Amino acid sequence: MKDLRERIIQTSLELFERHGFHGVTVNQIVEASHTSKGGFYHHFQSKEELLFVIHDTFITYVLKEAQAANVTHNSPVEKIQSIVQSFVGVFDLYKPHISVFYQESNYLKPVYEEQIKHKRDVFKKMVFDVIQEGQESGHFRKELPHEITGMAILGMVNWIYKWYRRDGTYSIDEIADVFTDLILRFLLPGSPTDEYLNHLLHVPFFYNVK
Repeated sequence: MKDLRERIIQTSLELFERHGFHGVTVNQIVEASHTSKGGFYHHFQSKEELLFVIHDTFITYVLKEAQAANVTHNSPVEKIQSIVQSFVGVFDLYKPHISVFYQESNYLKPVYEEQIKHKRDVFKKMVFDVIQEGQESGHFRKELPHEITGMAILGMVNWIYKWYRRDGTYSIDEIADVFTDLILRFLLPGSPTDEYLNHLLHVPFFYNVK
């Protein structure tokens, strides 16, 4: 039964990527996955629920990995490293799911959309909290607003779906290492030099915070 459920999901991912959510019927999913309507409706109440499961799969994975990082590590530096590594990795692990998510998320029913939004908000808050924890403990720069810093990290990583290719020059692990290095370099303490500040059009307000 589990194999059939996964086969239906994988088949629908391929069909949704090619034809869009509204361009695919339950009959086409049933035929392409070599099952019956009874088999489909045993696992999913509707095509809309199937779309929700596709969305929920990778968001749940990222959230669980972030929760595990919080439990496993004591240092906020190690926590943010672990969160970034698993977050980047999801773009390889669940690449088809994420493609369908960005293409078809507008078609989620409100009840499903609310569940997805809740998990995304919980994950975002965890990132914010780790940054704030690191600032309070002295591990991270205190002058950076943690909300803006957190959104910068989320934005950087989320954009991977636009350009990452499994057959590209760099593996997902190499990409994760680069992202981790970049993020730690702007998070870890260090006074900006006068030369750096002189290249800015104006000095941001937070550099004046003592």
